[in-house]
Amino acid sequence: MTAPGIRAQAPAEDSDDLDVEEALALVREPKDDSSGPAPSSTGDRHRHERHKATPWPRAREIAARAARSGGRRTPVSVSLADALGLVLAAPLDALTDLPSFDTSAMDGWAVAGPGPWEIRDEGVLAGHAQPEPLTDGEAVRIATGARIPADTTAVLRTEHGRTDAQGRLHGTREVSHGQDIRPRGQECRSGDQLLPIGTLVTPAVLGLAAAAGYDTVTAVPRPRVEVLVLGDELLTEGLPHGGLIRDALGPMLPPWLRAMGAEVTAVRRLGDDAEALQKALTASGADLIVTTGGTAAGPVDHVRPSLERIGAEFLVDGVKVRPGHPMLLARTKENQHLVGLPGNPLAAVSGLLTLAEPLLRTLGARPAPEPYTLSLSEAVQGHPHDTRLVPVVLRGDRAVPLHYNGPAMLRGIAAADALAVVPPGGARQGEEAELLDLPWAAAGIGVCFT
Repeated sequence: MTAPGIRAQAPAEDSDDLDVEEALALVREPKDDSSGPAPSSTGDRHRHERHKATPWPRAREIAARAARSGGRRTPVSVSLADALGLVLAAPLDALTDLPSFDTSAMDGWAVAGPGPWEIRDEGVLAGHAQPEPLTDGEAVRIATGARIPADTTAVLRTEHGRTDAQGRLHGTREVSHGQDIRPRGQECRSGDQLLPIGTLVTPAVLGLAAAAGYDTVTAVPRPRVEVLVLGDELLTEGLPHGGLIRDALGPMLPPWLRAMGAEVTAVRRLGDDAEALQKALTASGADLIVTTGGTAAGPVDHVRPSLERIGAEFLVDGVKVRPGHPMLLARTKENQHLVGLPGNPLAAVSGLLTLAEPLLRTLGARPAPEPYTLSLSEAVQGHPHDTRLVPVVLRGDRAVPLHYNGPAMLRGIAAADALAVVPPGGARQGEEAELLDLPWAAAGIGVCFT
């Protein structure tokens, strides 16, 4: 590929030429020409400022901060079965000692005093009541997790013991006091803080909460998201025909949003209907509305006019990023926002990661991922003025750019582990690039178009 600053013809499948939607957005956006005449009125100046695209890093900052103005969201009590992916809104404190009694760490024998030992007939199993105490020279079969009899010296592992002809137990290794016994409170004492506020609930956190006696946890609720799919040209089944195309965003966005911590309350298909769109916007009770398509300046692009009619505040109106330039972020009412995604699939993914992910992360109180970089395995052509987001797979300490990364293409992103952030002008082979991880990792899927 071409080094930064050098114009070259890219392969057809790797082209980043403007599509119709992005071209219309550029028509709407005035050129930044300081030599030209100043806006003639306050209204013109405001329109000029509003339509000026926001730099990509700044757009993400605005999206992350947008939800903070609404104040802290009310925590909820959630069952362990429903808490995965939420963030703790109260500390997870130990409700009891862990373990809550002395337990055996191994299958074997509980023994008292020095050997050899006479073996008691009955054994001790996990989940049973406190067994009878041992006397010196006595042993009893014991299972992992079972309660330790009083006056036990140690647990002798099964593989470290043998019995003689008289049925007495001998150790084949030296036995130390307390060996293979988990004492009460070894992990924590009642009242200890196990995890602080702000901890992301992972499967391991669920396990710890259950072990500590919790049935529910107090957490920040999932942000509620409503998806509005726009466009008369979209089919929901079958092959494309007669100028109609399959809707890729309807199936893709809900699980992607859930992977980012959202609760998708509805997916509605409105077509290119301005009245239906405005009605849906005003009636929605979601924390975030996500629209697909209709964000440019074409004859049936109704998102911006509808937002203007309901008095929405535009926070981001176009972003200096490819693909996805016509994306937008607006505050539609107190504690409600709208992310307008371009209709092209990869451009919509760009909008998800640029605007929806930071906003949802703030609403859900999820921790921001630590930024990281990897070197690019080959040069990546850049846009002269805008950031590019390019699908990559991760191979060792390198990020390998994928082809088929045009605004309307999903073939590249479907195999990707992350998106590489390519600055204006491009990036050379071996240059470090910031990476945006996808909510999942392809992790080894072989592709033939790297």
